[in-house]
Amino acid sequence: MTQQVKTFLDLAGPRLWRGRLNALRARAASGREGRHLVTRHAIEFTLGRLADGDAPRPHERPIAALAADAVALVRSMPAGARERLRERVRECLDGDATLVPLFHLLRTAALQRARGFTVRFAGLEGERHDLLIARDGMEAEIVCDVVSAEEGRDVHRGAWVRLVDQVDPDLQTWLAAHPGRYLLKLTLPQGLRAADTSLPALHARIRQMLATQRRSDHDEAVVLRLDPLMLAASQADEPGLLRSVREAFGEQAHLALTNAGGSVMVMAARAGREDEIAAAIHRRLAALAPARLSGTRPGILAVLVEDTDAREWRGLRERLELEGEARQFLTRPEARAVVAVSCCSRLELFAAAGAAPEGELRFRNPGHPAAKAAALAPSILSSI
Repeated sequence: MTQQVKTFLDLAGPRLWRGRLNALRARAASGREGRHLVTRHAIEFTLGRLADGDAPRPHERPIAALAADAVALVRSMPAGARERLRERVRECLDGDATLVPLFHLLRTAALQRARGFTVRFAGLEGERHDLLIARDGMEAEIVCDVVSAEEGRDVHRGAWVRLVDQVDPDLQTWLAAHPGRYLLKLTLPQGLRAADTSLPALHARIRQMLATQRRSDHDEAVVLRLDPLMLAASQADEPGLLRSVREAFGEQAHLALTNAGGSVMVMAARAGREDEIAAAIHRRLAALAPARLSGTRPGILAVLVEDTDAREWRGLRERLELEGEARQFLTRPEARAVVAVSCCSRLELFAAAGAAPEGELRFRNPGHPAAKAAALAPSILSSI
């Protein structure tokens, strides 16, 4: 397994890979932003461990298996396709990119093979769609895409953890002078995004509010309020505190906790409107179908929803938000070439607890001419 992972990483080149891993490890060294980065680049850190000879943990085995699939794929491809795959790996190791899109592609292909389809990596051969699957004389095109849940949030998690890291030393200093338990509430009508230049100004406003002993501050961009945290003694531990605050502020609240001696400050932030993650996925589907499908064969749009955790992913499924938006999309003219839509997350990619039972959610388009084709049924029948 170690050798297969090393062979996969050779696609990028040893120098590029080692530089990338060292840079990620340096950025992940401390703070909430570092922990956020470890989660976001979990595949890279997993491959680094396996390449160093560590035994795979249970949730890492699917990643190792997909790396092995990529190695086998390289050996079966013509030269042009091999070079496109190498370029895809390099792109995934640049800047803020991750290996998730490539591993989503590899996993989608593995799912289709397990269902009895032959699979061709058409996108690496120059086609607009990523995969061409065939079974019992029928073919279908698959487009694999990754949609960040951040596209449906006004308060981005990456921006939030960066703000918390900046504010944390100020909160610790304030708590040392004001022992007790407190709740700092932030309402952000204009949102907080990773690309915003307003983070330093927001940090300065929080620091000023603490320094002047004010308990509130507000304008059109933010509403700040500092109150005593009134919770029972049984909720004094960190999980209990955060669970109780989440119950009060809702599933979409962004939370962080700062300790200083026996004192505690919980920060809770909310946007000015509800998150619209499923609606963001709908918009991406509407853009993908006409741009990436030929229209000459049944098309499947396979979307991985990135930057979401188990709690949020479960909520999207249980509230049927994904189903509602996917089925609404399938009624639109842009979906006339789409026979099915599938959705998954990192939980399915890593085969983790809480993953969808069939490894994805599927929604069939009953209006497509191939909707009842028995040959395509394993890949297009609705899973719920």
